[in-house]
Amino acid sequence: MIDKIKQALDDIRPSLQADGGDIEFVNFSDDGIVEVRLTGACFGCPMSQITLKQGVEKYLKDTLPEVKAVEAV
Repeated sequence: MIDKIKQALDDIRPSLQADGGDIEFVNFSDDGIVEVRLTGACFGCPMSQITLKQGVEKYLKDTLPEVKAVEAV
């Protein structure tokens, strides 16, 4: 499952990198929570929570039904 999550993050990474940011996989919990770390321009950006929930989380949940939520750590 972790490999599938990392692949999905690789799929959306170019969009984040286009704005000077990036994303790192941290953990996948038994209850379906993916933990990620936002880096670069995404770290501390006021729009990062919108990007995380409406972009990253939506894509992961649509791609991998096992994912219940995405949280930044």
